[in-house]
Amino acid sequence: MSLKGAAKNRLSTAAKHPEGLEHTPQDLARQEKQAPPELIEGIRIRQLVILSFWAVVVLLGLPAWWWTTSIHRARLPLEEMADWAKGRACRPTFPLQVILEAQSLQRSEILRLVHATQHTLDDQNDFSLHHLRLRVGEHYLPANHSQQQRPQEDDSLASTLPELPDEGAEKALTVRLTPQESLTAAHAELESHSTILNIVYPPGLIPQASSNNPPLATFIASKLQDLYAEERAIIANVLMAGSSPTLVQQESVNIAQSAAASTPPAANFREDKSVHSQAPTPELVSRLASRSTRAMKRAPTYHISISLFSPNPWPTSWDIESAIEEYLAPLLDSASVISNFTVDTQTQVYASLSPSVQQPQYDPDRGVWTLRQEDLSGFVNAAEWPLSPSIGPGPTLNFIIYVPDAATTPLVIQNSHATSWSVPQWGGVAILNPQTSAHSSGNQPSTLSKEDLQPALLIFSHQLLSFLGAPQSPSSIPMQLQTLTRLRAASLLLSASSTMGSLANLTVALPSIAIPESVSTVVDFTLDHLHKTCDALKDGRFGAALETAKKAETAAEQGFFEKSMVGQVYFPDEHKVAVYLPLLGPVGVPLIMSGLKELRRVWTTRASGTAS
Repeated sequence: MSLKGAAKNRLSTAAKHPEGLEHTPQDLARQEKQAPPELIEGIRIRQLVILSFWAVVVLLGLPAWWWTTSIHRARLPLEEMADWAKGRACRPTFPLQVILEAQSLQRSEILRLVHATQHTLDDQNDFSLHHLRLRVGEHYLPANHSQQQRPQEDDSLASTLPELPDEGAEKALTVRLTPQESLTAAHAELESHSTILNIVYPPGLIPQASSNNPPLATFIASKLQDLYAEERAIIANVLMAGSSPTLVQQESVNIAQSAAASTPPAANFREDKSVHSQAPTPELVSRLASRSTRAMKRAPTYHISISLFSPNPWPTSWDIESAIEEYLAPLLDSASVISNFTVDTQTQVYASLSPSVQQPQYDPDRGVWTLRQEDLSGFVNAAEWPLSPSIGPGPTLNFIIYVPDAATTPLVIQNSHATSWSVPQWGGVAILNPQTSAHSSGNQPSTLSKEDLQPALLIFSHQLLSFLGAPQSPSSIPMQLQTLTRLRAASLLLSASSTMGSLANLTVALPSIAIPESVSTVVDFTLDHLHKTCDALKDGRFGAALETAKKAETAAEQGFFEKSMVGQVYFPDEHKVAVYLPLLGPVGVPLIMSGLKELRRVWTTRASGTAS
């Protein structure tokens, strides 16, 4: 039986292999490695597994990623914001209301004078954004007058002149006219602590009905233009620096001429029409540069530090609280509409001068001790004097009272013989020489009274106004504060408008930056208050304009420096790639390769089926 079986196997092998060759072990191993044919059910399961993974990624992963990483961008009025930044949304104007009072003139005479003066002012005005509006006093108007129904007068001027004071507009100046028989020419004097300009004139200067250019009207117009010449120049410079040059370029050049010219006002006004194309004079450029260098940076709060230094152990006390209350507090209260102020005081004895300062020299001709002009910059011994640094919510203004030794008293500045000077954007120094009776015996007073401190505090008051940016002219402190109000309102308006433009540019330049709804709310609030500020300026309500401008500027800064936006500014797309690539690489490569392999198999199967 075994022999028959072996023969049978050989016959079957020879039938399969005619050549009579047997399989080698390598052939048998190769045949054993071949996988069995894949079942259709297994192919479908594999396809379903791949599709399920891709479904999870597409239907669940991508929406979740999009929802968690999407950047919310609230809608902003970009065009309106750009218009404010470019000066197209508002043309700030500064109409100043000037009241004329003349008790001795009849209504028709005062109306004729106001009309003639206003006509002269309009002819002489070379800066249309800043103009004066003349009005008559209320005592010239009927008791039942109103803005809507003006009194009818026989004089034709009553129908053409808006003689009533503007409702809500602030009064910038009051001109009081007083006739005086003994005068041959008009004379004007400005009160230093009020907004009243007193003009006395001979009665013959009253304009007649047939007079086209009365001398009194020309004189009043000249004085008014002279009073506001520096303010017009500063406003023109502020508008030029903060807005589009096309807005005020020609007008600022014109006003620069009349503000800095050395000719008399009347002659200058007659000649200004012929010099509009000339460049600003070096004198005006120097004055504006000096103001910008001297003035402190605009801030909502200023800290004032008043220090008393002496090289000797006296004075031991000073009545500074009473002195501040009487001589400095009224100014701070009036200037509180512009900025807030905090005040502190300190004293230090045995305070020696800086080693770099040469010792005072005695001038036998004048009997005084002098400090060299070049030593003023190093007079303050910053290494040993405990001066307040500029820390906290606002900048610090240092005002120093220096009481010299009795051996070097009186101490003055060489050549000028002044006893005070200011350091731009830092503060001021006042030398307080003891009274002659006190130091004649070689001793200094141990206590400085309120009266002793009065000269120094009055000097600090004027220096404070200059540090805030007040013009040197006019000399009236209330008028300087009014000028500061108008300047601060204009600068805040331009600053908030510029911030809106910067925010609009940032929004367009960085499409990936987040814009929360709070920023949109702040922008709407800012634009609304910018409109209110512009309207208040046009109506002559400068105090209201300053308040709304403060709110607009604060809101604009808040919107621009939103925390959620600032963080996105410094997160470029390269950082996103660096974050996502290590995470998605190990997960995405298997999914993509398996998908491609399955697509290739399907394609191959279909191609082979078509060929067969």
